[in-house]
Amino acid sequence: MHPRRPEGFDGLGYRGSGREEQGPGARPFGSASELGHWVTTPPDIPGSRNLHWGEKTPPYGAGTPLGGTGLNEEPNLGAGGPGAEQLNRFAGFGIGLASLFTENVLAHPCIVLRRQCQGPRALWKGMGSTFIVQGITLGTEGIISEFTPLPRELSHKWNLKQIGGHLLLKGLTHVIAMPFYSASLIETVQSEIIRDNPGILDCVKEGIGRVVGMGVPHSKRLLPLMVLTFPTALHGVLHYVISSIIQKLVLFFLKRDNSHNLPTESSTSVQSMLDAYFPELIASFAASLCADVMLYPLETVLHRLHIQGTRTIIDNTDLGYEVLPINTQYEGMRDCINTIKREEGMLGFYKGFGAVIVQYTLHVAVLQLTKIIYSTLLQNVS
Repeated sequence: MHPRRPEGFDGLGYRGSGREEQGPGARPFGSASELGHWVTTPPDIPGSRNLHWGEKTPPYGAGTPLGGTGLNEEPNLGAGGPGAEQLNRFAGFGIGLASLFTENVLAHPCIVLRRQCQGPRALWKGMGSTFIVQGITLGTEGIISEFTPLPRELSHKWNLKQIGGHLLLKGLTHVIAMPFYSASLIETVQSEIIRDNPGILDCVKEGIGRVVGMGVPHSKRLLPLMVLTFPTALHGVLHYVISSIIQKLVLFFLKRDNSHNLPTESSTSVQSMLDAYFPELIASFAASLCADVMLYPLETVLHRLHIQGTRTIIDNTDLGYEVLPINTQYEGMRDCINTIKREEGMLGFYKGFGAVIVQYTLHVAVLQLTKIIYSTLLQNVS
């Protein structure tokens, strides 16, 4: 494999020598002033490029005229002195590093998922059961609020008693939906290699079996539901509280900024429609992101407690072609926290956090694309 740069190339410019072959119509590099027109970036950074529009680094063994201007090139781009040239070199170096970071670091979580999930359906494992759990949660919350004085929504004139009742309702809802959440969680992480395609109501059947102690066989390491009650309710209530507070704060600041920036008459209809819908989406996104990031260690503990003893076989994300059993021996929430901290360190609570970054990066992309499409449609209609 031939090197990409000639022998006389030192990363900062070409040393004048007579070894270069001149192409047709080209003239050799003459003085140092002509060499000053060339701005190159360090050659060891793939993806780095010249900052001068229309110029290219001379290929090995060929010269390029320096006196004329190329297509779309403005004259005297090389002017500015050695300081500007050095600044351009460092800027090109930074562009190369940014390209490396984007192509290797940011893309790595997606690469891991691609290697681990052998088939397109693997990324949507347990999606049906997730919708069922959401329906059970909403239905349970509605039924409890109808037959008890616990408020489902808080009025503007709330007090501490109403807040306590509202949070108690949320906690009871999560506790009742807990066995079905466990069954859905197992469907989501269970390897497809050792499991047939589950039915859409299997999580309901397995959740009921978890309550009455029948159905899918479990090991002696299975934690009773009473042990899982506190961490499940704690995670659900904290997630609701954090997301609600963040959502209210973001909506408050967005509406305050929109009230100061009044649109013109030509853009009133378009801007008013955007201001009516997109602040809610942005606030919901920010609320979910903050709650998921802040509670990720607790979610890690909760998931390990729910899966323990269910004879779950997961995919090996390190190798991508084999499966691993879950053989944990946690006695409860406190023991799980202490064991993770002792054996895996604080980073053990953040295993899989790269998937959260990928998730919300895609969420941001969808929001931006939706806003662009919506703005275009409204402008065309108006």
